[in-house]
Amino acid sequence: MQNRILDWPNCKNVRDLGGLRALDGRVSRFGAIVRADTPSRLSESGWAALYAYGVRTIVSLRTHGLTEPELDIRPPYADINIARVEIEDVTDPQFRQKWASSDTWCTPLYYSDALQRWPQRHAAAISAIAQAGPGGVLFHCVRGVDRTGIIALLLLSLAGVRPDDILADYELSADPEREAILARENSSLREAFLGPLDGLDVESYLLAGGASRGDLAAIRGRLLGQA
Repeated sequence: MQNRILDWPNCKNVRDLGGLRALDGRVSRFGAIVRADTPSRLSESGWAALYAYGVRTIVSLRTHGLTEPELDIRPPYADINIARVEIEDVTDPQFRQKWASSDTWCTPLYYSDALQRWPQRHAAAISAIAQAGPGGVLFHCVRGVDRTGIIALLLLSLAGVRPDDILADYELSADPEREAILARENSSLREAFLGPLDGLDVESYLLAGGASRGDLAAIRGRLLGQA
């Protein structure tokens, strides 16, 4: 797990989704898909590292109803494309009351509810990654933890990565406050993060949300290569 962590100044939570074994025995490819905190923090040398790594598409995971200037990305390279996808909606009064007004929004405790509310939004993020042009794809939110975490959960599940390995990837985004919140809520990181996968057919979920079969095949091909 540790050798997937990328040192791109001044981002602090960047890692490749390569090196993870799928149930069919294939291993996810390095350089294909990267998760991160916001690239707006990158120094000049950080951008140079990102570009040298082959990233040519950045997918920014946003929340409808929030103004987040940290997610406004201006790459210094003209051939890096930006896609913006709103995967949550803070104007939803029920979501705002239950999660967005609480510190539990910064934990996986809200994943199950978010998945039920917004299959179309999550499918749109997966499709944006699937339809990216040649080169690596980086997807991110502000911290690179939970919006990024829920999309990584879907991506890696779709590729057939074991749940324990998906959890181990998420655990690399260390957050002491999250552990305290989960303990207060009588939950654990394992329970909160893997609970949403219980009974979830990720492929059917994304197809119902509007992703095409071609999109799903493209994700698997991008991550795993040809079967």
